[in-house]
Amino acid sequence: MDKPTTTEVTSFTLNGSIAQVEPLPGERLSYALRERLDRKDVKIGCNAGDCGACTVLVDGAPVCACLMPVQQAVGRQVETLAGLVKTDHDAQALMQSFQHHQAAQCGICTPGMMISAVALLREVPQPSAAQVQDALGGVLCRCTGYRKIIDAVVGAHAADGLTVASTALGQPARRLDGQAKVDGSEAFGDDVAPAGALVARVIRAPHASAGFTFGDLEAWRSAQPGIHCILTADDVPGLNAFGVIPGFIDQPVFAVNHIRFRGEAVACVVGEAEAMIALDLESFPVRWSPQTALADTDAATAPDAPQLFEDRKGNIMCGGFVQCGDVEAALDAADVTVEAQYTTSFVEHGYIEPEAGFAQVIDGRIHVHACTQAPGMDREALAAILDRPMADIRIVPTAVGGGFGSKIDLSLQPFIALAALKTARPVRMTYARAETMQSTTKRHPAQITIKVGAKADGTLSGLRFDGDFNTGAYASWGPTVANRVPVHASGPYHIPDYRARSRAVHTHCPPAGAFRGFGVPQSAIAQETAFDLLAEKLGLDPLEFRLKNALADGVPTVCGQVFDQGVGIAPCLEALRPAWEEAKAECARFNAKNDTVKRGVGIAGAWYGCGNTSLPNPSTILAGVRPDGTVVLHQGAMDIGQGANTVIPQIFAQALGLSVEGIKILGGDTDITPDAGKTSASRQTFVSGNAALRTGEALRAQILRQVNAGPAAQIGCQDGQLTVTDGGRTQRLDLTRLPVDAQRYVLQAQESYDPPVKPLDENGQGVPYAQFGYAAHLVVVEVDIALGLCRPLRFVAAHDVGRAINPLLVEGQVQGGIAQGLGMALMEEYIPGRTENLHDYLVPTIGDVPPIETLILEVADAHGPYGAKGLGEHVLIPTAPAILNAIYHATGARVTQTPATPTRLRAALKEAGHA
Repeated sequence: MDKPTTTEVTSFTLNGSIAQVEPLPGERLSYALRERLDRKDVKIGCNAGDCGACTVLVDGAPVCACLMPVQQAVGRQVETLAGLVKTDHDAQALMQSFQHHQAAQCGICTPGMMISAVALLREVPQPSAAQVQDALGGVLCRCTGYRKIIDAVVGAHAADGLTVASTALGQPARRLDGQAKVDGSEAFGDDVAPAGALVARVIRAPHASAGFTFGDLEAWRSAQPGIHCILTADDVPGLNAFGVIPGFIDQPVFAVNHIRFRGEAVACVVGEAEAMIALDLESFPVRWSPQTALADTDAATAPDAPQLFEDRKGNIMCGGFVQCGDVEAALDAADVTVEAQYTTSFVEHGYIEPEAGFAQVIDGRIHVHACTQAPGMDREALAAILDRPMADIRIVPTAVGGGFGSKIDLSLQPFIALAALKTARPVRMTYARAETMQSTTKRHPAQITIKVGAKADGTLSGLRFDGDFNTGAYASWGPTVANRVPVHASGPYHIPDYRARSRAVHTHCPPAGAFRGFGVPQSAIAQETAFDLLAEKLGLDPLEFRLKNALADGVPTVCGQVFDQGVGIAPCLEALRPAWEEAKAECARFNAKNDTVKRGVGIAGAWYGCGNTSLPNPSTILAGVRPDGTVVLHQGAMDIGQGANTVIPQIFAQALGLSVEGIKILGGDTDITPDAGKTSASRQTFVSGNAALRTGEALRAQILRQVNAGPAAQIGCQDGQLTVTDGGRTQRLDLTRLPVDAQRYVLQAQESYDPPVKPLDENGQGVPYAQFGYAAHLVVVEVDIALGLCRPLRFVAAHDVGRAINPLLVEGQVQGGIAQGLGMALMEEYIPGRTENLHDYLVPTIGDVPPIETLILEVADAHGPYGAKGLGEHVLIPTAPAILNAIYHATGARVTQTPATPTRLRAALKEAGHA
């Protein structure tokens, strides 16, 4: 294929200056801005106009730059965020307001949001919330839940008067890394490749199950100008497999002869950037032989089902089991029982930043720059794949534009690393939206049967849970889900007779992995909605029923674990009481006057164990003092939007006794930062926070020893030098007299923390987690009977966080988690081969998420740093069951399959007797 000819020079005004480019015919404005003019503040999330991340102003109007050919910009004025924040008063006000309100979490959607907001503020300087929702409706956010963004835009012109709160513990401090997110300078995976880097694209299977053979690859490559190499399994020098759980490293880097899911990689083409743009991958020489594909767990467990793996009997990968007491006897003796079945769907993570990064070889070592939640795990996996010592591999994480669990797994890292080694050139890759949706992990679909019983006085007596979880073609985090679910399927309640069993089942679907909750949101749907039905049979108020059975200090969990303190579920439920009583009365009044639209209120409780289940889970933090008095914190806990870059330094600073503003923070580069473990399972505030606390205390002790100061002395910074004040006397530290180590520190501390857990026995008895976090959600919904539409009107969310290190970040996590839970409950359903874009796959927009009131409770945990507990995963767990309970309260319709789409809800309404 001949190289495409360029058109004549295209000229337009960019951020006040004339810009000239020579684009290809039909080239997107977004590509020209990013790749030809280096305007990396313009972000790409979908290249289809669905996400709005690439929004720019063209002659003052917001436009998706991915939908406009650059030729249409000729003679026009184009403005991007980086230009606006330098001169535009509205943009400058938004920068302050977005930070003040915590309206930017991961930051990948922030440029699109702010650009759209500037256009609005130019027309309406003081907009209403409704006007903001209309103006920003074309930009998707997966982190914030939108409410903070609305607040930031509504209050933008109050930004000049906003005060910055203290960064001390317990204060609603701005993010320490917030400025880069709002001025367009934050560098994500697709923003960092050097000029001239080669581009890699993966050849992926179009079938769910098939054999395949290659044609003449070299002949095909030779016929394509600018193509340097084709990689296949033969080019993998080490282990042609990856995974996250020892014993389940089963996903090939490149499939060999047979593929197990649509989107699986079989080869990778590497070439010059402009050649790759023009490359027609449809002509790639591969022949497919489609075979029978298993789409769900029923098909996969049928007696005659084809086996995905010979060593996994009946396509059962693994299972989990927890048992205490005699559940069958308890259920037989119960005065009231409820038995129900539930089905949940695949859910797409939907982060706005697709997987992206580049790799290069420097002095014989492979350097990988990519978006990741687990740089240490990436390094270990690449060492095995590349057959190289870990010392030869460096992972340099970029900013991460959302992860929610999927970016713990490897994605493009092996491809770009192998390509860089083969070509001796830097190689970049960015997944297309369809590619990320085809090939990356999803939330496990589940088929659950539950039976629960109680005595006449409302005391729970027994619960039996059976769940099959579709783990897809490969293991990923399936073993973790299978083990975690039975521990949590009781909910945070005392159930003396209990048996829960789960199975992770292989199918020819994309691998199902980690997604905010690791299977617990699915089990909570069954358990919490069954509880409402049980309470109804008993004639008890759902809130009172839960309070009667709530776990408390000194009461054993279903694993036999007893917490002497810190059990916060009852306080969370009690905190909802005023809103619960008010909402019940409000719904009754509304329903008495309306026939076609009904309102209901629902509640649900939740708990979540922070960290790995009964496994080692260490984190290490390093800090040092330079001769000039600079304190440096090596903080390797990946921030994917949740705020680790702020919370961990806050904890360290508190322990050290120095303001966080006086500390230099280094990120998760594996060459300079110890492994803080993966960002998942709500472990970073708890585990890495404890490591930071220990490191801060150790470094403090070293500083105080330099001047023989007592433990109550105060450390300060004056004129760039460290001081110690003890007993009214202030001394400056002369650090220049101390020897300097290899890292240029004169004082250094490195500490680790690993939560105290114990293995589970054959009945699931033991100590799975050192701490749990607790939550309870209330939602008021409105159901249109005729259309089968459910619209949440407001949420009240009570969360026990142990200690709110930063309340502003807590609110952001709560609102974002609720938005994802709302999506899971009402609209999000990933169907392989059908919903592989952000147009057909629906995620909540700014108009879908109602006001959210966050109630922060602080029931301190003995193991948490300053009493803090994890939070991120917990939020999503009670949201969906609360919505389903509210639908039932409003209409009497039981929805047992999520999402409760209009079709499913209308069917449930008909079954409940609504015409």
